[in-house]
Amino acid sequence: MRSGDNVVAYDVPILPQWQAPGRPTVDRCFVLVDEGVQVMRPNTFTGALEGGWYVDLVEVEETEPNQLVVHDLKVDILVPPGSFRYEMLDLDEFADAIEDGSIDAATALRVLRSTQRFVDTHLRNLDQAVLGSWPDFPPASVLKLAELPPFDERSLPEARK
Repeated sequence: MRSGDNVVAYDVPILPQWQAPGRPTVDRCFVLVDEGVQVMRPNTFTGALEGGWYVDLVEVEETEPNQLVVHDLKVDILVPPGSFRYEMLDLDEFADAIEDGSIDAATALRVLRSTQRFVDTHLRNLDQAVLGSWPDFPPASVLKLAELPPFDERSLPEARK
């Protein structure tokens, strides 16, 4: 796990049943801590989605020094490659979580506000009559970390393990 500019990056193994033949077996995840989102370019995406991005609305909990747990808050955004559009996903799961009490009202309000801020900051450009580029997607803070080689816990200094 590495961090910088309030972004935490980590690699997660892809479960065997989701692995795509001939593709990497690890995904790199980027948590934009201040924005309450996790961004990744899944190696499981093939065909029309290959090269696309997946955004999860999340809550980050520091369970002990230098150890974070990322909690999925149900709302997701799919950003397919090659176009300037995005899709909102799993709003029904978000509603179910509010209804069954697993997400409280204060958290739901935070998720809705974080979702709108992310869309406004990274995916909407109201200055263009026809969208020809994203304002900041993928986020610039993610691109620096995306170029790092795979993280290997054995290569981290002993104090960071």
